[in-house]
Amino acid sequence: MRTRLYRAGKLVLEDFPAADISEHLRDPDARVWLDYCAPTKAELATIAEEFELHPLAVEDAVNEHQRPKLDRYDTHLFLSVYAVRLDAASGELQTGEISAFVTRQALITIRKDEDTPLEPILARWDGSPELAGHGVGFLVWGLLDVIVDDHFAAVQSLDTAIEELEDLLFDDSQRGTEVQRRSFELRKSLVLLRRVVLPMRELVNALMRRDLGVIDATMAPYFQDVYDHVLRATEWTESLRDLVTTIRETYLTIQGNRMNLVMKKVTSWAAIIAVPTAITGFYGQNIPFPGFGHSWGFWVSSGLIVGVSLGLYRAFRRWDWL
Repeated sequence: MRTRLYRAGKLVLEDFPAADISEHLRDPDARVWLDYCAPTKAELATIAEEFELHPLAVEDAVNEHQRPKLDRYDTHLFLSVYAVRLDAASGELQTGEISAFVTRQALITIRKDEDTPLEPILARWDGSPELAGHGVGFLVWGLLDVIVDDHFAAVQSLDTAIEELEDLLFDDSQRGTEVQRRSFELRKSLVLLRRVVLPMRELVNALMRRDLGVIDATMAPYFQDVYDHVLRATEWTESLRDLVTTIRETYLTIQGNRMNLVMKKVTSWAAIIAVPTAITGFYGQNIPFPGFGHSWGFWVSSGLIVGVSLGLYRAFRRWDWL
């Protein structure tokens, strides 16, 4: 559990017991952040009673694999978002689910596992002390700004990986298996990232509504900036997904062309080899033929083999079959 207390726009206390939250919230100028990592039902029941959280919202916070969303209740808002991490070596995208309750004086975050770090969020809050006086809206902005920046960084890393994949398409080292495996891994990560990023447009846009009372006029441009980053990440993800599909189709086309070239060369050589086979087979008949029993018959057959084979070879070279 992590806690923070802001009073009059300044950080005054950290890591205090959750039992002291009620005492701190008696001050109308106090703003509290409370974080739980994989909380027990008893812990959730305590904060649900303290902040009058809706049972459906608490249930969504406990259950995993929620869709990124923003729900509105009488006493609070509930939002669900995903932090992402991309393994550049394998191309695998890892996600960490974060649920949050937004009340007038508090932001309560619920992390499903310890793989979702808090340090970037805390650094974002500490890096903008001039905005701390804008209440819970400031805390929500810091959380979403870090989440969306992670989305954008993942898209950028995927773009770099796809550029490297494009270079392998025309690599003469015949790394076909690697191209296929890598393209499927990147497409899988892009599909997962799209599921995480796409609903963020609706979520951030809903938070910017004035009737929710989450943000004031000063924080509005900051949320607009987050919304712009969400749009860019969404559009970039869509374009990359189409690009990966194009790369796969291009790879299959290249492989088909290479197979046709190989078959053309094999067929040409088979035609050349068939000439001496046909001639020697003809002269191997057990009947008299022109030159039978004479040495000039041997030289005629040998000359036919060499001449016709060279003629076919030159013709196939001219037609670019060899």
